[in-house]
Amino acid sequence: MKKRLLILGGTGDAAELAARASQIAEIEVVSSLAGRTQQPFTPKTGTVRIGGFGGAAGLAAFLLDRPIDLLIDATHPFAAQISANAAVAAAECNVPYLMLVRPAWERVEGDRWIEVASHSEAAIALLGQSQRVFLTIGRQELGEFAGLDAIWFLMRAIDPPALNTPVPNGKLLLARGPFTLEDERQLLLEYQIDTIVSKNSGGGATYAKIAAARELGLPVVMVQRPPIPDVEQVADVEGAIAWLIKQLLVISY
Repeated sequence: MKKRLLILGGTGDAAELAARASQIAEIEVVSSLAGRTQQPFTPKTGTVRIGGFGGAAGLAAFLLDRPIDLLIDATHPFAAQISANAAVAAAECNVPYLMLVRPAWERVEGDRWIEVASHSEAAIALLGQSQRVFLTIGRQELGEFAGLDAIWFLMRAIDPPALNTPVPNGKLLLARGPFTLEDERQLLLEYQIDTIVSKNSGGGATYAKIAAARELGLPVVMVQRPPIPDVEQVADVEGAIAWLIKQLLVISY
């Protein structure tokens, strides 16, 4: 009898994991996407559901009703609430739980990072030092910067902000990575950017802007990741597959 795996997804890693896990004969894959982006990374294999669960209690009910045998959280590093809910629900339902957490970017020689704990702190860090800012934090936190009228922003997001969302003065670009170093360098020069604001998302898809900033000597206001649950973690899809195989062996005994 197959074991049912729930992947909390929406990322490229989650889609790759779904494809790899579907090749394991003993696994049935169910992927859940939050539905916050118009064109998410949708797995091409297994069952896909879209939408929230209704907090930790709703997720726990889903784990029991489906029922789910294994749970892997492969959401974005900044999806703090769903990760917290997943940890609580998995513990309550005694479902083996793993987080796939891509490594954060690390400062290297030549980087001019200003590390902050939140988007509100990032907005404060721009005051008095920046005039033309490349804002690459997605659409949901744009309102934190809307009051900085003396600054012009080049904003990049996958989808446009929701109606009535306060948006800073500037220009909105809709695009999804990966982005090349050459293109990012050209973008920074074309728009005469003097500062970048970025989440420390990790991974290779959007790192080129960090490398371009280093080449051009530009400061990067780097929003650090929120705390994550103290649970078992792996850094890549290979690690998650190894965990799955180990869990199948445990369950079989």
